[in-house]
Amino acid sequence: MQQNRVPPSFEPPTRRFTVMLPARHEEDVIPDTIQRTVDLRYPRELVQVLVVIEAGDHGTIAEVEQKLAALRAQGITHVRLITFDEPPINKPHGLNVALRYATGDVVTIFDAEDEPHPDILQVVNTVMLRENAEVVQCGVQLMNYADRWFSALNVLEYMFWFKSRMHYHARVGMVPLGGNTVFFTRAALDRADGWDQTCLTEDADIGIRLCVNGGMRFRAIYDDQYVTREETPPTVGQFVKQRTRWNQGFLQVLAKGDWRHLPTLPQRLLALYTLAFPLLQALTMIYLPISIWLAFFGKLPVLVTLISALPAYLVAVQMLISVVGLYEFTAVHGIRPRWYSPLWLLAAYMPYQWLLGLGALRAVWRQARGLNNWEKTKHIGAHRVGQPLPVAEAADPLLAREHGA
Repeated sequence: MQQNRVPPSFEPPTRRFTVMLPARHEEDVIPDTIQRTVDLRYPRELVQVLVVIEAGDHGTIAEVEQKLAALRAQGITHVRLITFDEPPINKPHGLNVALRYATGDVVTIFDAEDEPHPDILQVVNTVMLRENAEVVQCGVQLMNYADRWFSALNVLEYMFWFKSRMHYHARVGMVPLGGNTVFFTRAALDRADGWDQTCLTEDADIGIRLCVNGGMRFRAIYDDQYVTREETPPTVGQFVKQRTRWNQGFLQVLAKGDWRHLPTLPQRLLALYTLAFPLLQALTMIYLPISIWLAFFGKLPVLVTLISALPAYLVAVQMLISVVGLYEFTAVHGIRPRWYSPLWLLAAYMPYQWLLGLGALRAVWRQARGLNNWEKTKHIGAHRVGQPLPVAEAADPLLAREHGA
């Protein structure tokens, strides 16, 4: 809808921004991300950039220090390195440490591999001034849709979430925020007392807590031109670990129970469905071998057989929507899909669902065992123009497309 898009004109820059760049073992991508943050089209005197890293991550620290030295030689001094060494060693703790040094009246987070749009601060400054918004969630979009067999479906998940479902959550007033390109007023962060350092999805958690604590003036924006670009995980194993972390984080937020204090029943029901969904996915994976056995060997009445086939029709509809989404994604980003791209997407659809179920099942297992260590996702910058893929991570030749080389 038009009201969810970027304003056609910008207000004069007045808001002061603190941009946090949490990084861990990101030697390959962090220098370029710092440069992209420095190059944002907003007065530098109104921007503070804090790169926050665990003190033992010597490789990333060395890359950042080298980059900061080069920036200082150009007279650019608004970027600062913050380190911490006390546990837990995770993203929310790093954000809380950086918050102590933040001077902006608006705080945002970009991940270490992000490509924010150059005008994103202009967009948020305008929305906050015109609408008095306290929290603005801008779109995040995975880009390298043809690198792995699962990449296209992963890309579409992001597109559907930020372009559609996030706006529904905003209307209901139960908003599990994204992990980056989300902008908070400092007053909102202080009201939430920062991020929960024990939670694996600190982004969803703080969004729900802000909805509980008197509500928040929230704005969701998705404009294809202005999305923050990211990459899909480079391997199946990395994807499953990432999805495990997200699912387990939702289970943690579910168990905390803050959502039970949301003011309306529709909000609470939406929270329950969203946070408990990993349990449904895990149960589906457990039921999968039973359903396969029944399909081949079960003897059921005709009516029961017909009713049990209804989910298959829903899956077919979802597959069709995914194909339409693929063509929408490639069209708006100026990409020409190969003739076999929809066939490949359809072939990958069910295996992708099984990967999602595996991540959910693994999350339930870890939660039951009390394992809550942070499993980091590797980033290689595959979404960046001119960035070659490592040989070991090379795409299937049937799906490979040019990366600007």
